[in-house]
Amino acid sequence: MSCAVRPPAGGRALHNTQGDTGMRLIILDDTDEREGYMAAVKARFPEVNVQAFSKEEDIGGLIEEADILLTRKISDGLLRRAKKLQWIQVKTSGVNYIVDLPSYKKEILLTSARGIHGPQVSEMAILLLLALNRNFPQNVRNQEKKAWDRWPGKLLHQKQVGILGMGVIGEEIAKKCKAFGMTVHGVDIVKRKIDSVDYFYDPSDLLQVMPKVDYFVIVVPYTRDTEHMINRNVLSAMKPTSYLINLGRGKVVDEEALIEALIEEKIAGAALDTFWEEPLPKGHPFWSLRNVIVTPHVAGASDNYVEQVFSIFGENLRRFLKGEREGLINLIKG
Repeated sequence: MSCAVRPPAGGRALHNTQGDTGMRLIILDDTDEREGYMAAVKARFPEVNVQAFSKEEDIGGLIEEADILLTRKISDGLLRRAKKLQWIQVKTSGVNYIVDLPSYKKEILLTSARGIHGPQVSEMAILLLLALNRNFPQNVRNQEKKAWDRWPGKLLHQKQVGILGMGVIGEEIAKKCKAFGMTVHGVDIVKRKIDSVDYFYDPSDLLQVMPKVDYFVIVVPYTRDTEHMINRNVLSAMKPTSYLINLGRGKVVDEEALIEALIEEKIAGAALDTFWEEPLPKGHPFWSLRNVIVTPHVAGASDNYVEQVFSIFGENLRRFLKGEREGLINLIKG
Protein backbone atom coordinates (compact mmCIF):
# COMPACT_ATOMS: atom_id res chain seq x y z
CA MET A 1 0.00 0.00 0.00
CA SER A 2 1.40 3.38 -0.96
CA CYS A 3 1.34 6.07 1.69
CA ALA A 4 3.39 8.66 -0.19
CA VAL A 5 1.44 11.85 0.43
CA ARG A 6 2.91 15.29 1.05
CA PRO A 7 2.27 16.28 4.66
CA PRO A 8 -0.18 19.12 5.24
CA ALA A 9 0.91 22.46 6.60
CA GLY A 10 -0.34 22.76 10.17
CA GLY A 11 -3.88 21.47 10.59
CA ARG A 12 -4.97 22.16 7.00
CA ALA A 13 -7.17 19.57 5.32
CA LEU A 14 -5.87 17.04 2.83
CA HIS A 15 -8.24 16.95 -0.13
CA ASN A 16 -9.13 14.37 -2.72
CA THR A 17 -8.60 15.92 -6.13
CA GLN A 18 -10.94 13.45 -7.84
CA GLY A 19 -13.90 15.83 -7.65
CA ASP A 20 -16.95 16.24 -5.52
CA THR A 21 -18.93 13.16 -6.50
CA GLY A 22 -19.90 10.07 -4.54
CA MET A 23 -19.79 9.47 -0.81
CA ARG A 24 -18.10 12.03 1.44
CA LEU A 25 -15.55 10.67 3.88
CA ILE A 26 -13.87 12.70 6.62
CA ILE A 27 -10.72 11.42 8.29
CA LEU A 28 -10.13 12.96 11.72
CA ASP A 29 -6.73 11.95 13.08
CA ASP A 30 -4.20 14.01 15.01
CA THR A 31 -1.29 11.77 13.91
CA ASP A 32 0.58 11.59 10.61
CA GLU A 33 -1.31 8.36 9.93
CA ARG A 34 -4.09 10.42 8.36
CA GLU A 35 -1.86 10.87 5.31
CA GLY A 36 -1.61 7.11 4.90
CA TYR A 37 -5.37 6.61 5.19
CA MET A 38 -5.89 9.41 2.67
CA ALA A 39 -3.50 7.84 0.16
CA ALA A 40 -5.04 4.40 0.56
CA VAL A 41 -8.60 5.65 0.03
CA LYS A 42 -7.61 7.66 -3.05
CA ALA A 43 -5.81 4.66 -4.54
CA ARG A 44 -8.63 2.15 -4.06
CA PHE A 45 -11.74 4.33 -4.04
CA PRO A 46 -11.31 7.30 -6.38
CA GLU A 47 -15.08 7.79 -6.45
CA VAL A 48 -15.08 8.74 -2.76
CA ASN A 49 -14.67 12.41 -1.86
CA VAL A 50 -12.23 12.26 1.04
CA GLN A 51 -10.85 15.01 3.26
CA ALA A 52 -8.48 14.61 6.20
CA PHE A 53 -8.05 16.84 9.25
CA SER A 54 -5.83 16.83 12.29
CA LYS A 55 -8.11 19.04 14.41
CA GLU A 56 -11.87 19.26 14.81
CA GLU A 57 -11.93 23.03 14.50
CA ASP A 58 -10.55 22.81 10.95
CA ILE A 59 -13.48 20.70 9.70
CA GLY A 60 -15.97 23.55 9.93
CA GLY A 61 -19.24 23.09 8.07
CA LEU A 62 -17.93 20.11 6.10
CA ILE A 63 -19.04 17.82 8.93
CA GLU A 64 -22.63 18.54 7.96
CA GLU A 65 -22.07 16.91 4.55
CA ALA A 66 -20.11 13.87 5.73
CA ASP A 67 -21.50 10.38 5.06
CA ILE A 68 -18.57 8.48 6.60
CA LEU A 69 -16.14 9.26 9.42
CA LEU A 70 -12.83 7.52 10.16
CA THR A 71 -11.49 8.52 13.56
CA ARG A 72 -10.50 7.43 17.05
CA LYS A 73 -12.80 9.83 18.86
CA ILE A 74 -14.99 12.85 18.22
CA SER A 75 -16.55 15.49 20.44
CA ASP A 76 -20.26 15.39 21.07
CA GLY A 77 -20.61 18.88 19.63
CA LEU A 78 -19.11 17.87 16.29
CA LEU A 79 -21.11 14.64 16.14
CA ARG A 80 -24.31 16.60 16.79
CA ARG A 81 -23.68 18.60 13.63
CA ALA A 82 -23.08 15.52 11.46
CA LYS A 83 -26.67 15.35 10.24
CA LYS A 84 -25.95 13.16 7.20
CA LEU A 85 -23.52 10.77 8.88
CA GLN A 86 -24.28 7.13 8.08
CA TRP A 87 -21.21 5.28 9.34
CA ILE A 88 -18.31 5.74 11.77
CA GLN A 89 -15.21 3.53 11.48
CA VAL A 90 -13.19 3.70 14.69
CA LYS A 91 -9.49 2.94 14.28
CA THR A 92 -9.21 1.34 17.72
CA SER A 93 -10.74 -1.73 19.35
CA GLY A 94 -12.79 0.19 21.90
CA VAL A 95 -15.81 2.23 20.85
CA ASN A 96 -16.80 3.75 24.20
CA TYR A 97 -15.48 7.15 23.05
CA ILE A 98 -18.36 7.11 20.52
CA VAL A 99 -21.21 5.15 22.10
CA ASP A 100 -21.03 7.15 25.34
CA LEU A 101 -21.68 10.43 23.51
CA PRO A 102 -25.21 11.83 24.02
CA SER A 103 -25.52 12.63 20.31
CA TYR A 104 -24.63 9.15 19.09
CA LYS A 105 -27.67 7.55 17.43
CA LYS A 106 -27.91 3.82 16.91
CA GLU A 107 -28.99 4.30 13.30
CA ILE A 108 -25.41 5.41 12.61
CA LEU A 109 -23.40 2.31 11.73
CA LEU A 110 -20.39 1.85 14.00
CA THR A 111 -17.44 -0.46 13.32
CA SER A 112 -14.20 -1.01 15.21
CA ALA A 113 -10.68 -2.17 14.39
CA ARG A 114 -10.94 -5.09 16.79
CA GLY A 115 -8.63 -7.95 15.93
CA ILE A 116 -5.59 -6.06 14.61
CA HIS A 117 -3.80 -5.32 17.89
CA GLY A 118 -2.58 -8.78 18.87
CA PRO A 119 1.03 -8.43 17.64
CA GLN A 120 1.85 -5.04 19.12
CA VAL A 121 0.02 -5.33 22.45
CA SER A 122 1.41 -8.81 23.11
CA GLU A 123 4.94 -7.58 22.37
CA MET A 124 4.38 -4.67 24.74
CA ALA A 125 3.18 -7.08 27.41
CA ILE A 126 6.38 -9.12 27.16
CA LEU A 127 8.51 -5.95 27.14
CA LEU A 128 6.88 -4.77 30.37
CA LEU A 129 6.99 -8.20 32.02
CA LEU A 130 10.73 -8.36 31.38
CA ALA A 131 11.32 -4.75 32.39
CA LEU A 132 9.53 -5.22 35.70
CA ASN A 133 11.13 -8.58 36.34
CA ARG A 134 14.67 -7.36 35.68
CA ASN A 135 14.11 -3.91 37.24
CA PHE A 136 15.20 -2.43 33.94
CA PRO A 137 14.20 1.17 34.79
CA GLN A 138 16.84 1.13 37.54
CA ASN A 139 19.44 0.05 34.99
CA VAL A 140 18.56 3.12 32.92
CA ARG A 141 18.78 5.37 35.98
CA ASN A 142 22.13 3.84 36.89
CA GLN A 143 23.46 4.43 33.39
CA GLU A 144 22.54 8.10 33.66
CA LYS A 145 24.46 8.24 36.98
CA LYS A 146 27.32 6.07 35.64
CA ALA A 147 26.68 3.71 38.56
CA TRP A 148 27.91 0.10 38.23
CA ASP A 149 25.29 -1.73 40.32
CA ARG A 150 24.58 -5.41 39.72
CA TRP A 151 21.84 -7.77 40.90
CA PRO A 152 20.55 -11.21 39.87
CA GLY A 153 17.72 -11.07 37.38
CA LYS A 154 14.40 -12.78 37.97
CA LEU A 155 13.17 -15.21 35.34
CA LEU A 156 9.82 -15.43 33.60
CA HIS A 157 10.59 -19.11 33.15
CA GLN A 158 8.33 -21.32 35.29
CA LYS A 159 6.39 -18.33 36.63
CA GLN A 160 2.59 -17.98 36.71
CA VAL A 161 0.81 -15.30 34.65
CA GLY A 162 -2.86 -14.32 34.69
CA ILE A 163 -4.46 -12.64 31.68
CA LEU A 164 -7.77 -10.81 32.04
CA GLY A 165 -9.45 -10.75 28.62
CA MET A 166 -8.89 -13.76 26.38
CA GLY A 167 -9.78 -12.29 23.00
CA VAL A 168 -7.32 -11.92 20.12
CA ILE A 169 -4.87 -9.89 22.22
CA GLY A 170 -5.09 -12.13 25.28
CA GLU A 171 -4.48 -15.21 23.17
CA GLU A 172 -1.40 -13.64 21.56
CA ILE A 173 -0.02 -12.74 24.99
CA ALA A 174 -0.64 -16.29 26.18
CA LYS A 175 1.29 -17.73 23.22
CA LYS A 176 4.30 -15.53 23.91
CA CYS A 177 4.19 -16.32 27.64
CA LYS A 178 4.22 -20.04 26.87
CA ALA A 179 7.33 -19.47 24.74
CA PHE A 180 9.01 -18.25 27.94
CA GLY A 181 7.95 -21.42 29.77
CA MET A 182 5.24 -19.77 31.85
CA THR A 183 2.01 -21.24 33.21
CA VAL A 184 -0.95 -19.26 31.86
CA HIS A 185 -4.20 -18.57 33.72
CA GLY A 186 -6.82 -17.07 31.39
CA VAL A 187 -9.78 -15.07 32.71
CA ASP A 188 -12.76 -14.25 30.51
CA ILE A 189 -16.53 -14.31 30.58
CA VAL A 190 -16.46 -16.51 27.47
CA LYS A 191 -14.73 -19.80 28.19
CA ARG A 192 -13.10 -21.54 25.22
CA LYS A 193 -10.34 -24.01 24.50
CA ILE A 194 -7.03 -22.22 23.89
CA ASP A 195 -3.90 -24.37 23.58
CA SER A 196 -1.67 -21.76 25.23
CA VAL A 197 -3.91 -21.41 28.32
CA ASP A 198 -3.35 -23.92 31.11
CA TYR A 199 -6.25 -22.87 33.35
CA PHE A 200 -9.39 -20.92 32.47
CA TYR A 201 -11.52 -18.91 34.90
CA ASP A 202 -14.62 -16.77 34.93
CA PRO A 203 -14.14 -13.16 36.14
CA SER A 204 -16.13 -14.08 39.23
CA ASP A 205 -13.16 -16.28 40.20
CA LEU A 206 -10.61 -13.44 40.35
CA LEU A 207 -10.06 -13.85 44.08
CA GLN A 208 -8.99 -17.44 43.39
CA VAL A 209 -6.66 -16.47 40.56
CA MET A 210 -4.76 -13.57 42.13
CA PRO A 211 -2.94 -15.49 44.91
CA LYS A 212 -1.62 -17.95 42.30
CA VAL A 213 -0.03 -15.61 39.76
CA ASP A 214 3.25 -13.72 39.70
CA TYR A 215 2.03 -11.33 36.99
CA PHE A 216 -1.46 -10.19 36.10
CA VAL A 217 -2.02 -8.66 32.66
CA ILE A 218 -5.20 -6.68 31.92
CA VAL A 219 -6.37 -6.45 28.30
CA VAL A 220 -10.11 -6.49 28.87
CA PRO A 221 -12.11 -3.62 27.28
CA TYR A 222 -13.93 -1.02 29.35
CA THR A 223 -17.63 -1.58 29.93
CA ARG A 224 -19.95 -0.86 32.81
CA ASP A 225 -19.32 -4.44 33.94
CA THR A 226 -15.51 -4.11 33.91
CA GLU A 227 -15.29 -0.72 35.63
CA HIS A 228 -13.27 -1.15 38.85
CA MET A 229 -13.14 -4.90 38.24
CA ILE A 230 -9.64 -4.75 39.75
CA ASN A 231 -10.64 -3.25 43.06
CA ARG A 232 -9.14 -3.15 46.55
CA ASN A 233 -10.28 -6.71 47.37
CA VAL A 234 -8.77 -8.13 44.20
CA LEU A 235 -5.50 -6.24 44.67
CA SER A 236 -5.31 -7.41 48.28
CA ALA A 237 -5.45 -11.01 47.07
CA MET A 238 -2.24 -10.57 45.02
CA LYS A 239 1.10 -11.81 46.32
CA PRO A 240 3.50 -9.12 47.63
CA THR A 241 6.01 -10.30 44.99
CA SER A 242 3.56 -10.00 42.07
CA TYR A 243 3.19 -7.36 39.36
CA LEU A 244 0.17 -5.76 37.67
CA ILE A 245 0.27 -4.77 33.97
CA ASN A 246 -2.65 -2.76 32.54
CA LEU A 247 -2.82 -2.60 28.74
CA GLY A 248 -6.62 -2.54 28.60
CA ARG A 249 -8.46 0.50 29.92
CA GLY A 250 -7.69 2.69 32.92
CA LYS A 251 -11.17 2.50 34.36
CA VAL A 252 -10.90 -1.27 34.83
CA VAL A 253 -8.60 -0.56 37.80
CA ASP A 254 -9.42 1.30 41.01
CA GLU A 255 -6.47 3.70 40.83
CA GLU A 256 -6.69 4.83 44.46
CA ALA A 257 -6.54 1.23 45.66
CA LEU A 258 -3.64 0.51 43.31
CA ILE A 259 -1.66 3.53 44.52
CA GLU A 260 -2.19 2.38 48.10
CA ALA A 261 -1.03 -1.15 47.23
CA LEU A 262 2.09 0.18 45.51
CA ILE A 263 3.05 2.65 48.24
CA GLU A 264 2.54 0.09 50.99
CA GLU A 265 4.32 -2.56 48.86
CA LYS A 266 1.39 -4.93 49.00
CA ILE A 267 2.45 -5.78 45.44
CA ALA A 268 5.93 -5.51 43.92
CA GLY A 269 5.09 -3.08 41.13
CA ALA A 270 3.01 -2.17 38.10
CA ALA A 271 3.36 -1.23 34.45
CA LEU A 272 0.53 1.00 33.24
CA ASP A 273 -0.32 2.08 29.71
CA THR A 274 -3.89 3.28 30.36
CA PHE A 275 -5.33 5.57 33.01
CA TRP A 276 -8.55 7.10 34.28
CA GLU A 277 -7.43 10.50 33.01
CA GLU A 278 -5.34 10.86 29.86
CA PRO A 279 -2.87 12.44 29.42
CA LEU A 280 -1.83 11.44 32.92
CA PRO A 281 -1.72 14.67 35.01
CA LYS A 282 1.82 15.79 35.86
CA GLY A 283 1.13 15.70 39.59
CA HIS A 284 -0.20 12.13 39.56
CA PRO A 285 1.55 9.72 41.99
CA PHE A 286 2.20 7.16 39.24
CA TRP A 287 4.88 9.42 37.76
CA SER A 288 7.05 9.36 40.87
CA LEU A 289 6.54 5.84 42.23
CA ARG A 290 9.79 3.94 41.61
CA ASN A 291 8.01 0.59 41.33
CA VAL A 292 5.81 1.82 38.46
CA ILE A 293 6.47 2.00 34.72
CA VAL A 294 4.29 4.55 32.92
CA THR A 295 3.78 4.46 29.15
CA PRO A 296 1.49 6.95 27.33
CA HIS A 297 -1.23 4.61 25.96
CA VAL A 298 0.94 3.33 23.13
CA ALA A 299 0.60 -0.46 23.44
CA GLY A 300 -1.81 -0.64 20.51
CA ALA A 301 0.28 1.53 18.18
CA SER A 302 2.60 0.12 15.53
CA ASP A 303 4.77 1.19 12.62
CA ASN A 304 2.31 -0.40 10.17
CA TYR A 305 -0.90 0.71 11.86
CA VAL A 306 -2.35 2.27 8.70
CA GLU A 307 -2.10 -1.06 6.90
CA GLN A 308 -3.58 -2.88 9.88
CA VAL A 309 -6.57 -0.52 10.11
CA PHE A 310 -7.08 -0.42 6.36
CA SER A 311 -7.29 -4.21 6.21
CA ILE A 312 -10.65 -3.70 7.96
CA PHE A 313 -11.67 -0.22 6.85
CA GLY A 314 -10.87 -0.83 3.19
CA GLU A 315 -13.01 -3.94 3.06
CA ASN A 316 -15.78 -2.25 5.03
CA LEU A 317 -15.71 0.72 2.65
CA ARG A 318 -15.99 -1.61 -0.34
CA ARG A 319 -19.00 -3.32 1.20
CA PHE A 320 -20.58 -0.04 2.29
CA LEU A 321 -20.37 1.42 -1.21
CA LYS A 322 -22.03 -1.73 -2.57
CA GLY A 323 -24.88 -1.32 -0.08
CA GLU A 324 -23.85 -4.26 2.12
CA ARG A 325 -24.46 -2.36 5.33
CA GLU A 326 -25.21 -5.33 7.61
CA GLY A 327 -22.13 -7.25 6.51
CA LEU A 328 -19.52 -4.81 7.79
CA ILE A 329 -16.58 -6.26 9.74
CA ASN A 330 -16.74 -5.60 13.50
CA LEU A 331 -20.18 -4.03 13.26
CA ILE A 332 -21.31 -2.92 16.73
CA LYS A 333 -24.88 -3.92 17.42
CA GLY A 334 -27.26 -3.18 20.24
